[in-house]
Amino acid sequence: MNGTGNPRSPLLEARGVTRVFGRGSGAVTALKGATLSVGQGRLIALKGRSGSGKTTLLNIMAALDSPTEGTVIYGDRDGSKMTDRQKNEMRRREIGLIFQSFALVPYMTAYENVDFGLRIAGIPAPERKKLAEEALAFVGLAGRMHHMPPELSGGEQQRTAIARAIAHKPALILADEPTAELDSRMGKQVMQVFRDLVRSEGIAIVMTTHDPHIMELVDDVYALEDGRIGSERSKEA
Repeated sequence: MNGTGNPRSPLLEARGVTRVFGRGSGAVTALKGATLSVGQGRLIALKGRSGSGKTTLLNIMAALDSPTEGTVIYGDRDGSKMTDRQKNEMRRREIGLIFQSFALVPYMTAYENVDFGLRIAGIPAPERKKLAEEALAFVGLAGRMHHMPPELSGGEQQRTAIARAIAHKPALILADEPTAELDSRMGKQVMQVFRDLVRSEGIAIVMTTHDPHIMELVDDVYALEDGRIGSERSKEA
């Protein structure tokens, strides 16, 4: 999942993923054999009503949770055979995570928030500065990088979160409702950043959304219903 190799080879494949929470009569099945293939340079939306399993699937794809049955293949690596340490290392270096709530440290500037993520990934200080500034410039915040989150608009805070997610140059970004807290104008700004990332960097992005307008801006839309995935719309690569 380093963005190299055959561009037609999937970066990630969820194969027959089932996730059951609880046991016995209180067990809840969130996913039932969900299967999804993510190719390089694709912008994918997962839609479905609340409780349909979108966030559960995203967490499993991010190796933050493990399926009850099935597995996730990362390039040529079987997630079910990876240790927790290997999964942590993969997340730090190969996957970018974006959340609905921005999850920025309020007393750190935009630059410091991005730098902090790079520090966690173990990247040396001189390289961190270059990567953080490049990422913030890419999302249009070169002139705002020394502002604290409360001094930034909602769209600027989400773009800071995107910069933090892309600074270490991952092959895959997983975003949980990244535009849900934004108005339509700011949501479109975020989607334009996503489209630029897919087009210029070849990054694959999988995002959950309820917004039909956002779904018009992505390459592929998959619907989650009753824990299973069905293809609804796909544009040619």
